[in-house]
Amino acid sequence: MVGWFARSKAGHDRNQVYVIIKETEEYVYLSDGKLKPLERPKQKNKKHIQIIKITGEGIVTDDAKSLDPKVRNEDIKRAIKLYLFEEPGR
Repeated sequence: MVGWFARSKAGHDRNQVYVIIKETEEYVYLSDGKLKPLERPKQKNKKHIQIIKITGEGIVTDDAKSLDPKVRNEDIKRAIKLYLFEEPGR
C-alpha cells in the first residue's frame, strides 16, 4: 500500500487526502507534504482510512514496493494536487 492515496474517514482531518509512506500491522503513516511532512508523518489506524488504489506519479520505486528515496514533500503535495484535480466524480 505504500505510495497509494488514502482519505481519512475519522478525526479532525476527516476527508483529507494523504499518501501512505509506511505501513505496519495495525497502522499506516501518512504524509500530505504540508502539515504532515515526510519527516513527521501522521500515524493513523487502518480502520480510520479509506484506501484509494491509485499511486502518485514518481512517488514509488519501479517495483512499486516502497517510496522512491528521492521523494520530497513537494512531490507529495504535487501528486495530491493532481489527484484532487482529476478525482473521479468531480
